Amino acid sequence: MKNKSNLLLLSVLLGGLLFTFLFWEERLAFNLLIYSIYLLAITFINPDVIKSTKLKIYGLAHLLAAVLVVINNSDLALVTYYISLLLFIGFGHQQQIRTIFTAFLAAILQIVTVPFNAIKRLSQVSVGKVSLNPFFTLIKYIFIPVIIVIFFSCLYAAASNVFAHYAETILTNIGDFLDHLFHFFFKDLSFERIMHVGLGLLLTGGLLLAFLDKSLEKAELKCKEQLVRMRRRIGQKTVWYNIAETFTGNLLTRKMALKTEYIVGIISFAALNLLLLMLNTIDITTLWFGYEPSGNFSEELHQGTNSLILSIVMAMAVILYYFRGNLNFYPKSKTLRVLAYAWMVQNFILVISVFIRDAYYIEFHGLTHKRIGVLVFATLCIIGLATVYFKVAKQKTIFYLFKVNGNIWFALLLTFSFINWDVLIVKYNLNHVDAIAIDPYYLTSLSEKTLPLLDKNRSKIHPSVHNDSEIAKVYQPEADLMRKLDQRIDYFKERYDRESWLSWNLQDWNTAEYFGLKK
Repeated sequence: MKNKSNLLLLSVLLGGLLFTFLFWEERLAFNLLIYSIYLLAITFINPDVIKSTKLKIYGLAHLLAAVLVVINNSDLALVTYYISLLLFIGFGHQQQIRTIFTAFLAAILQIVTVPFNAIKRLSQVSVGKVSLNPFFTLIKYIFIPVIIVIFFSCLYAAASNVFAHYAETILTNIGDFLDHLFHFFFKDLSFERIMHVGLGLLLTGGLLLAFLDKSLEKAELKCKEQLVRMRRRIGQKTVWYNIAETFTGNLLTRKMALKTEYIVGIISFAALNLLLLMLNTIDITTLWFGYEPSGNFSEELHQGTNSLILSIVMAMAVILYYFRGNLNFYPKSKTLRVLAYAWMVQNFILVISVFIRDAYYIEFHGLTHKRIGVLVFATLCIIGLATVYFKVAKQKTIFYLFKVNGNIWFALLLTFSFINWDVLIVKYNLNHVDAIAIDPYYLTSLSEKTLPLLDKNRSKIHPSVHNDSEIAKVYQPEADLMRKLDQRIDYFKERYDRESWLSWNLQDWNTAEYFGLKK
C-alpha cells in the first residue's frame, strides 16, 4: 500500500515539474496534448483505478479534445478540453457516477480538496525507516489555523482601510524577505517560477490523487431513472406538495387531490395549445412564406428569437412539473398526455420559426458567433423536446433527463469543436459582402487564424451599403481598418517568433506559412 502511495506521489511530483516545463511563458497548444497524455498514462497505470469502458470512452474523448486544441486552437476547443478533462477525472475516481454534471462536480471537489488529500498521503510516505508522519501531522495542525487567519484577515481588511494598510505592509515585507532569501540560495531561479511549479503540483495532485470521500457518488446512486408510484404517508410532505399547498389551500388534503391536479392540467394544456396555435399560425403565414423585411426588422427578429427560446424552455418546465410523479399513473391521464404531446409538437414548430428568424438575420447581416449560438441553442431545444417526450411516454424521471441530455450536450460540444468557426464566419461574410450588411470591425477582431483571409480580401473589408441597416449608417474609415489589420499582423509575427515548439498549433503554422515566417 505504501509503495502504491509513494509511486503516485512521485507521479504528482514529476507532473508538477512537467507542468512548469510545458506551460511556463507558453501558449496553450501542443503542450496541452503532452500534459494530457501524461495524465491519461498515469491514470491507466494506477492499479486503484478501474479500467471500465466508460472511463476509456471519456479518456478517448479528452484525448480527442486535446488534439482539436492543437488543430483548431479555438476558445471552444479549449473549453471542450477543460470540460473533458474534468469529466475524465470525475468518472475515473468515482466510476459509479452516471451523469456528467455529478462527474464535473466530483472533479472540482477533488481539486479543491487536494491539499488535505496530499497531506494525508504524504504522511504515509517513509524514506527508509524514517516516517514523514510526525512532520505532516504538525503541518496538519498549522494548516487549518493559517487558512482561518487568512480568511478573517481578508474580512477585516475589507472593513477597515487602516487594517488593510498595515496588513499590506506586513505581507509586502514578508514577500520581500522570502524573495531575498530565495535569491540568496537560488540565484538562477525566480520566485515566480517556483510558484508556477507549486501550481503544477497542486493541479496534477488534484487530477491524480483520488478524493476518498464517496458521499457524492452514494447520493447519486439513490437517484432512479424510472418513475414508480409513491404512496405518501400521513404527515409526509414533499417540496412540490408544500409549494402546491400554498396556492391550493386545503384542496390537496382531500381524496380527489390527484384528480384536481389532472383537471387543472387539462385546462392548462388546452389553453396553452390554443395560445400557441395562434402564434404558430401567425408565424407560418407571415414568417415562413413570403417574408418581407420592413422597418427595424433586425430588432424585431432579435427580440422575437429571444422570446421564443425562453418560451420553449418554459414549456419543457411546465411539462416536467405535471408529469413529475403520480399523475403519470393516473388511469384517465390519456387526454392529458395527448394535449402534452400536441404542445410538444407545437413547440417543435416554434423551434422551426426560431431557425427561420435566425436564417433571415444571417441572410441580411451575415454570420456571427451569437447567430451561430442561436442555431445551436435551437438544436438543443429540439433534443430537449425529444427527450421530454420520451420521459412522458416511458414514465422516466428528471434524473434520466439530466443523464441523457448531459451526454448528448457533451457529444455535441466535442463535435462543434471540429469546426473552425472564426474562419467559417470570415469566409461566409466576405463571400457575401455585396449582399449583407457586415460589421468590418467585428471581422477584424476575430482570432489570428483569420489573418490570411483578411489580408487576401482587404478590398472587401468595408461597411456594406447594400441594405438599410444600422451598421451601414455608421461611418467607418477604411484606413482605420487597414491600420488595425496591419497592427494585428505585426503582433502575430512578433509573438510567433518568440514562442517555442511547445506552443505549436496548426492554425498558427498555417498563418505563419502564409506570411512567410520561418523559425
